[in-house]
Amino acid sequence: MADLSLFSNEQIAALLSALPDPAFILTRSGRYAAIFGGTDTRYYHDGSGLAGKYLAEVLNPEKAAWFQAQVAIALASRGLHVVEYPLAGDDVKGVGSEGPAETLWFEGRVQPLEYQVLGEDAVLWVASNITASKKLEALLRMQSETDSLTGLANRRKLMNSLTEHFELFARYKTAASVLIFDIDHFKGINDEYGHLSGDKAIMATAEVCRRELRATDFPARLGGDEFVVLMPHTDSAQAMPIAERLRLRIAEQLRELGTLGRGATISGGLSEMTAGDSAYEEVLKRADDALYRAKRDGRNRIVRH
Repeated sequence: MADLSLFSNEQIAALLSALPDPAFILTRSGRYAAIFGGTDTRYYHDGSGLAGKYLAEVLNPEKAAWFQAQVAIALASRGLHVVEYPLAGDDVKGVGSEGPAETLWFEGRVQPLEYQVLGEDAVLWVASNITASKKLEALLRMQSETDSLTGLANRRKLMNSLTEHFELFARYKTAASVLIFDIDHFKGINDEYGHLSGDKAIMATAEVCRRELRATDFPARLGGDEFVVLMPHTDSAQAMPIAERLRLRIAEQLRELGTLGRGATISGGLSEMTAGDSAYEEVLKRADDALYRAKRDGRNRIVRH
């Protein structure tokens, strides 16, 4: 611990004022008893005007209640309480157009004080702006879940989504269908016209998925020329017309490329989650079996299992 006797009261006040991150003394009732620091103007506005005000005077009701709850948690724990939280312009009263154009993220380190302030239990709340690290975290997460060629979800993201929807189905019997399809004679396209043409065919297929599917549908590239579409709240009878429309539109788009000779089509297999399923893999297996039947029966078709 520092020997504060080495510093005068004026020096201690100057040290507190020089803190880059803002530090607030907040009472149990949500009153700003004091504000120190916040000198890093890249991330913080002047908060000196908050002293004496209550959270409810500064923040909207929901956000003010959240902050007051965190103060209560820290006081009850009697130890350091660390939280991450967003603050948007409409969370703060009276800032209007002067508020941040984007949501800012902060880490709050909330430490109960061993003495009362203004007759109340109180905490020291140090706020650190972590918006940059949150943006990087979101970017890395997006990159880890996105197929680099098509921009669709990748296999990892697909499996996570299938898991979530299967849990919903198992608990609430919420219908969901799965379509697996690939581009017919894709190896021949690569062999005859080159891998660049193959990539163009894959990208064109992904673009049709984005354009033609519903906002609630979830298209993903499984790998190679194979795609999966998860259709939530949709049984296979309802999904079949959607799959057929996708088949027709993809064939039209691939013909328009003009680099695939006679053009290309897709074959697909469709299945839905059923009461007997114990995992989403069973739905995928049925859809995959239906895909192979579509290939065997002449391609350029959707087979429903």
